[in-house]
This record gives sequence, structure tokens and C-alpha cells, in this order.
Amino acid sequence: MLTHTIDPPQTPHPSPLQPQPRKSQAESQMVYVYEQPKWEYRTVLKSAEDAPVTEQDLNSMGADGWELVGVVGLSRTVQLFFKRSRR
Repeated sequence: MLTHTIDPPQTPHPSPLQPQPRKSQAESQMVYVYEQPKWEYRTVLKSAEDAPVTEQDLNSMGADGWELVGVVGLSRTVQLFFKRSRR
């Protein structure tokens, strides 16, 4: 019985005679700057006697950068919590 063993294909190694691309020193260095975000907050308290908060109200606050992050229902009121990046 005659068997042949075949080696798996090998990836070619770059020839030392071929010029290799160089990276400039400016390309190889990166600087990461991380600044801790600063927030400001706003609370809106609405009672049962007040007009309800509408989509227009929320969209208006969103246009000013406010994000609704919490809602707490109390006995006869609702408290809305907003935050945005400090300007």
C-alpha cells in the first residue's frame, strides 16, 4: 500500500529583498483624551390640576438638549427628570 502525505499550503513569507512599506512616526502614534462628562439636571413636577405633558413639550425640551431619564409617579403628581451635557 502506497500513501502520500501532503503538507497544507503555507502562506508566503515576505522576501527580505522586497521593500516593505514604512509607517511614518506620526501615523504610528495615537493619543487618546478622555474627559469625564459633566451633566446638568432639571426636574419638572406636574400635579393633577396642571395641563398634561405633551409630545410637543417633550420635543421642545429635546431640541434644547434635554433627555428624559426618569419618571416618578407620586400620589397626585408626576415628577419628570431630565439631564443634558453641561454647556
